[in-house]
Amino acid sequence: MSDLPRRSLIAAGGLVLAAPRAALAAAGKPRVVIKTPRGSIIVELEPRKAPLTTANFLRYVDAKSYDGGSFFRAARTPGVAKDGTIVGAPDAKVRPFPPIAHESTTKTGLKHLNGTISLGRFATGTATSNFFVCVGDQPYLDANPKASGDNLGYAAFGQVVQGMPIVEKILSLPTNGETKFKDQRGQWLKPPVPILTMRRA
Repeated sequence: MSDLPRRSLIAAGGLVLAAPRAALAAAGKPRVVIKTPRGSIIVELEPRKAPLTTANFLRYVDAKSYDGGSFFRAARTPGVAKDGTIVGAPDAKVRPFPPIAHESTTKTGLKHLNGTISLGRFATGTATSNFFVCVGDQPYLDANPKASGDNLGYAAFGQVVQGMPIVEKILSLPTNGETKFKDQRGQWLKPPVPILTMRRA
């Protein structure tokens, strides 16, 4: 989809018992806050399962490359209007870092489930900064070694832990924007939803 077609905690026993559940869940997993005019979305990443993809995403976040970008596409699943994906990217003026190797779901064990954040691509090994978030389970985005052609799927690398109603709202917005991609007509948001900032939590 590059424009589209899922601990270790070492501490004294007393501290572990006293720590909030949210803090324990986040141990060893970086979180990123995606701030939009419609609210904030918080994603928790999987650096151990998808190290290359996570590091690539955080590189763009730390460089503030997504600031001023947007969610520009909402691809609703045919026949299931409330399911689909929303696609985000930096501003077109942002120069991308070199593309990274593909980490397929067969390698990472991650799946494209409701709330999964994943990296867009064209051919394998072309992924840079475009990412998407799933609304509803999207198994067709997982690698499928038994399928013909390009069967490597997309590189899932985290999960939304707060703000899914914002994601769902973006998916429901008008999609009559113009695009040069024929297979994406009726999927481009008009207007796009701005990404104000993206920062580590």
